[in-house]
Amino acid sequence: MADLAAPDFLIWGQVIPDVTVSNIARELVFEAGLNPETPALSTVLACSTSFMAAIEAAGMIGSGGTHLALVGGTETMSHVPLALNMAAADRIVAGFAKDPRGVAGMIAATTAADFQLPRQAWANKQSGRSQGQHTEDTARHFNISRQAQDERALLSHRAAIAGQDTGFFDDLLVAFAGVEQDAIPRRDTSPERLANLPPAFDPAGTLTAGNSSPLTDGAAGLWVADEAGMARLGREPAVRLLDWQIAAMDFRQSDEGILMAPARAIPRLLARHRLRFAEITSWNIHEAFAAQVLANIAAASDPIYRREKAGVDFELGAFDWARVNPHGGSLAIGHPFAATGARILSQAAKEMAILPSGSYGIVSLCADGGQGTVALLQRI
Repeated sequence: MADLAAPDFLIWGQVIPDVTVSNIARELVFEAGLNPETPALSTVLACSTSFMAAIEAAGMIGSGGTHLALVGGTETMSHVPLALNMAAADRIVAGFAKDPRGVAGMIAATTAADFQLPRQAWANKQSGRSQGQHTEDTARHFNISRQAQDERALLSHRAAIAGQDTGFFDDLLVAFAGVEQDAIPRRDTSPERLANLPPAFDPAGTLTAGNSSPLTDGAAGLWVADEAGMARLGREPAVRLLDWQIAAMDFRQSDEGILMAPARAIPRLLARHRLRFAEITSWNIHEAFAAQVLANIAAASDPIYRREKAGVDFELGAFDWARVNPHGGSLAIGHPFAATGARILSQAAKEMAILPSGSYGIVSLCADGGQGTVALLQRI
């Protein structure tokens, strides 16, 4: 069975790269002890990286003799590499050719000015502002209150804790270094604790450490297969990837913020299949910030916004928040950039496994750069 279940190829991603690794997917083939003849490629789309890996794999499966792919992403947010600026790097590299022994002295003489140090945490290159700062714009534009954000965060933590207590996550997690479950969900959080947290990005803002996703280490993966591939795994598939939508927006010309592309992608995808909100039984939405989740659904629910921004003139009906992230989301579980997409897809697949055949699910992720990826899943 081990040989039969070996992947035909890997697609893996890492948003914050290790400068010594040119293709993390290929390195994983060797480090995981897989057949060294297994092809592997890397991909990146900010917070949607491993989500995009699944979409790419779905397009490749069934061609070139492939039936089974392993996709995912990994991020080590606690050990972020720093880079030298171009002038300092050129100076040191040139030194190797002229005087290899003298390079140590050149490195020892570097100063803070020689490094590319971020002025804002995870700032977007185009704007020079962080996602949190952009999302403060979102909260103001869509009139998302601090209370509404805190309530969404509280729901996420309570749902994640309930999932841990009922064993929902047990077969989705692999213990590592003695850690057997996600450590971020807070049992002790409460409306009062969340309300007492100070703003994190703007002294006059509403985003806090409690209603924003924590950055953490993590890795996640999942199988993408056709019928022949599932037979090799020896299990029945839970969901089928029916369709997907990628959207992008020019956040530089908008006061909506940087994470509003899903509000364009969701209506386009649903309209293409003539599906309304009520026909989607399962919703898994990436919680980069509570404000971003609330704003994207508010925008997608607005007929004027759908028509003007998404180009969709199709009535979606009322949105049911009770169907969103029933076992918690990124606000409670954390957000290791490249791993989040695979984590959410895996969680959605397990949740949908108990639904009646034919049920629909939506998975939605926003991404830095004003992009968003959305998938339409169906219970088989």
